[in-house]
Amino acid sequence: MPELPEVEVVRRGLGPFLTGTRVGNVRVLHERAVRRNGGDFSGELTGAEILHVSRRGKYLWLVTNNDMAVVIHLGMSGQLRIRTKHDAEAPEVARHPHLRLRFTLTDSREEATFLDFLDQRTFGGLHLSPLVRVQREKIPQSILHIARDPLDPYFSFEQFSQKLRAKRTEVKRALLDQSLISGVGNIYADEALWRSRLHGNFQAHQLSGVMVEELVNNVKEVMHEALEQGGTSFDSLYVNVNGESGYFSRNLNVYGRESEPCDRCGFSIERLKFMNRSSFYCPSCQSIEKVSA
Repeated sequence: MPELPEVEVVRRGLGPFLTGTRVGNVRVLHERAVRRNGGDFSGELTGAEILHVSRRGKYLWLVTNNDMAVVIHLGMSGQLRIRTKHDAEAPEVARHPHLRLRFTLTDSREEATFLDFLDQRTFGGLHLSPLVRVQREKIPQSILHIARDPLDPYFSFEQFSQKLRAKRTEVKRALLDQSLISGVGNIYADEALWRSRLHGNFQAHQLSGVMVEELVNNVKEVMHEALEQGGTSFDSLYVNVNGESGYFSRNLNVYGRESEPCDRCGFSIERLKFMNRSSFYCPSCQSIEKVSA
């Protein structure tokens, strides 16, 4: 599933194309793409102007001039692709088997742009939500339960540290809790824990303030590095709005590197089953006994 860096790459790619455009029409080609929407998705959007593109954690939203948001979650395999008229008419695009929804957009020059939502596994989707004011910004009502992410300018380290250290659970499980801190998924949790020399099963309530500070700094650091390289792509299902892959997978220290030597100490990277997924860690650098001691 795309995590914060991958979704931010998509947001940055969408902004220049979508800001200031108007929605001409919306073709829903697969109902699962709008299954969370309660009303007439296409009808409510027709004629709306897109003011800007925002993000929190793994959620994107398009802010419209009617104080509504088009909330987008990419799920496991969702892609947003910008098309020109020429691109959209190409047979391989027009008949793409995973095309679920298409926006037709017009700008001040009256040149049509198309925004396609592709989703092979159909876990992603779009829905409309009213915007509500929270502090100095407006957030879609449907994602108010999603915590601020570590790159959010209003992210509070003090609040996060207090909540994290009150958790009676594993530190990795807490990092994946989107109501505690958003945008962190399996890949960047493993990478940040390795940089912090923390085992994912270490208990959150046993963390010191210094340990939490180092962990948060490492989460931010690894995400900034991933952003610089366009995110992490392991297969063709994650691409940016132009269909290009990210290259941060070449710089991963532990994730997906089972049996390879640790870059820090040379021990073999191991894999554990965790929450129906895999955790990768170095049994020497991240020994839970050493941390506990």
